[in-house]
Amino acid sequence: MAVKPFLKWAGGKHRIANIILAELPPGKRFVEPFAGSATLYLNAPFKQALVSDRNRDLIALYRCIQTEGASFIDHCRSFFSGENNCKERFYELREQFNRSNDLRERAALLLYLNRHAFNGLVRYNSGGEFNVPFGRYKRPYFPLTELSAFHAKTRETKTRFIAEDFRAVFAKLKPGDVVYCDPPYVPLSATANFTAYVGTSFGPEDQKDLAALALKASRQDIPVIISNHDTEFTRTLYFGARIMGFAVHRSISCNGSKRGAAPELLAIYN
Repeated sequence: MAVKPFLKWAGGKHRIANIILAELPPGKRFVEPFAGSATLYLNAPFKQALVSDRNRDLIALYRCIQTEGASFIDHCRSFFSGENNCKERFYELREQFNRSNDLRERAALLLYLNRHAFNGLVRYNSGGEFNVPFGRYKRPYFPLTELSAFHAKTRETKTRFIAEDFRAVFAKLKPGDVVYCDPPYVPLSATANFTAYVGTSFGPEDQKDLAALALKASRQDIPVIISNHDTEFTRTLYFGARIMGFAVHRSISCNGSKRGAAPELLAIYN
């Protein structure tokens, strides 16, 4: 069973981590340009890693766990109290997060918000403010075991966390790298689009750029695997890759009646 991430995450890969891991070839360094909850990083058997995401708060959180370990985890735990699990206090702490320029403070509050917000979403508006409403959970879970596992992984693996665009990450690739990409997905329908968790959209041109970079890397003997929805657009987009399609159960959706299986694919460039 795959090691669980400590964050809730829309489109998280915990359920299908073993499918993806089975397709990863051996290499010297694991590279993940769209970290999200970092499930693949947690489970990929590499001695080195380059983990990136456009969400600077997320990367700050990962860096704080890496550098401070138990002391930062204890600091995060201090926000998980009965008095903080109410609507009024949630919005006060959300406002504190949005006004803060302190990366460590924002990192700890991001974990609080993730575990107390509606459906565990991480979403920002166009102004860069976290805008997910209160989730009304009876007793939000503090993921001590998962946080400790993440810290242990950063100690076992020589890991560099960066907050950069995927294009900049691909420019850093070198022989021996193995790349896994989990970009914002192509929507299955006009009403199912969710691509702005860092306050900026990820559109068709971004999808095309990623596919082109993956093909280019594979021609330089750097294997790349990309996850996405299985649609006519993605089947055409990944024309240079081997395609593996399967169904995945959705655990996070605004509409509970729509938490069913969705068609996904892996585009495997090697």
